[in-house]
Amino acid sequence: MATMEAPPRMQVRLHQGPFKSEPFFDFTKEENVRKMRSAIEKVRSQLGREYDLVIGGKRSRTTVKIRSINPANPLEVVGVHQKAGKEHVEPAVSAALQAFSHWSRTTVEERASLLYRVADVMRQRKLEYMAWLVFEVSKNWGEADADISETIDFCEYYAREALRFAKAEPSIQLPGERDTLTYIPLGVGAVIPPWNFACAIMAGMTLASIVCGNTVVLKPSSDSPTIAAKFVELLEECGMPEGVVNFCPGGGASFGDALVAHGKVRYIAFTGSREVGLHINQTAAHQQPGQMWIKRTVLEMGGKDAIIVDADADIDSAVEGVAQAAFGFQGQKCSACSRAIVDERIYDQFLQKLKARVEKITIGDPTMNPGMAAVINEGSMKDILRYIEIGKKDGRLLTGGTRDTGAGEGYFIKPTIFADIPPKSTLEQEEIFGPVLAVIKSRNFDQALEIANDTEFGLTGAVYSNSREKLDRAVREFHVGNLYLNRKCTGAMVGAHPFGGFNMSGTDSKSGGPDYLYLFTQAKSIGEKIT
Repeated sequence: MATMEAPPRMQVRLHQGPFKSEPFFDFTKEENVRKMRSAIEKVRSQLGREYDLVIGGKRSRTTVKIRSINPANPLEVVGVHQKAGKEHVEPAVSAALQAFSHWSRTTVEERASLLYRVADVMRQRKLEYMAWLVFEVSKNWGEADADISETIDFCEYYAREALRFAKAEPSIQLPGERDTLTYIPLGVGAVIPPWNFACAIMAGMTLASIVCGNTVVLKPSSDSPTIAAKFVELLEECGMPEGVVNFCPGGGASFGDALVAHGKVRYIAFTGSREVGLHINQTAAHQQPGQMWIKRTVLEMGGKDAIIVDADADIDSAVEGVAQAAFGFQGQKCSACSRAIVDERIYDQFLQKLKARVEKITIGDPTMNPGMAAVINEGSMKDILRYIEIGKKDGRLLTGGTRDTGAGEGYFIKPTIFADIPPKSTLEQEEIFGPVLAVIKSRNFDQALEIANDTEFGLTGAVYSNSREKLDRAVREFHVGNLYLNRKCTGAMVGAHPFGGFNMSGTDSKSGGPDYLYLFTQAKSIGEKIT
């Protein structure tokens, strides 16, 4: 294979000081509201643009297109994208391999500097990137802010972590030797992100890959390719060499499967459903001709997350936490609370307060910043409504339960609560990924833990209780990757809450944590005799 001449070295500019979370906007301030509205109008004027495939820095178009639409207004096209097919896998992987020959040899300081520059520019245009999420995936302003803020946090955190990894030393030095430990990149990675954190997860897996010296074929979700295209444009603007990230929207059954199976793909970073994650794991396990490694899979899959509300909990606080975790971003988070397990002694009181709180949630066009907007697409809406019909048979409908046609022509569903849902029922076991909450009555804390753990998933969970003994017991016995005490089960913050789950929720990859970059590197130990 011909080697590519290394590009000129990028200017290294490293930030100092400890990591700090990106602050959120305060939209109670009229100045911030005006700025956000201006950003929305700016992005609105750019809707419908066509974006190219980017392979090895070269742009191309295909006959078949992917049209990203606004879920709150399906007649509005957000972006038109090329649909990569099987025939694009070999060129994309080859371009990434060629770029790997020099990108893997750049200094960690150069790679970290790229991430810092991306963070700087993204801060300057933060409201604009938020507006793209408002249109493409129907996030209200607060949810869009959290998504872009997390993206900036990933830039800052992974840059610092890469620099820390570069200084790693073995804890033991043998007499007469100089012993060192270094972490080297893996190779070409397939990055396959979801649409729900359309910027943060897509960018996080990509940034972790490239800061370690890997190169990437990025296949964004067909529901959110535009924000991914904008991110790749930003990487290029900030000095990323050609071929380091190759932008290839495409179908999962065609381009995606062929990409995962390719013998020169070293690892797959995926976030999405349990079914697709298991399929990727199975495909990656088969050795292809010429494949010299066991492919690594970094998988973050689904959840059926529960919040336990004990008899001695602060009910008002628990109601607020459950409402936010269940219905934030229309319940379309793998960390969302889809089960509330409530002690029978406070059950009726909790339901009464929860119903009143949820019925205050506004629904509508996300450009107007309602409490809830549209679910991602028509297929998802139909699937959620199917689960609602099942819930009507298995439990008692407390509120919601229908499509909200008054909110507009988009895919709006009213926030829905079912009471008296029995353990092991469909609504209690299966991930719905929508604004549907199942409330289950428990006799005591023992049974609450039993119900919470009786699922194939193990992503997030929370416990509301004023008993130190019960909280400590939850730490030991509530089997999830991210456990929260007396707070909601969504809203993981980079650095503070490394994110990833157990069981069928994935490989517990702990994104945004101190061990995440290990997944994108391999350790090389060197022992040198001192003469």
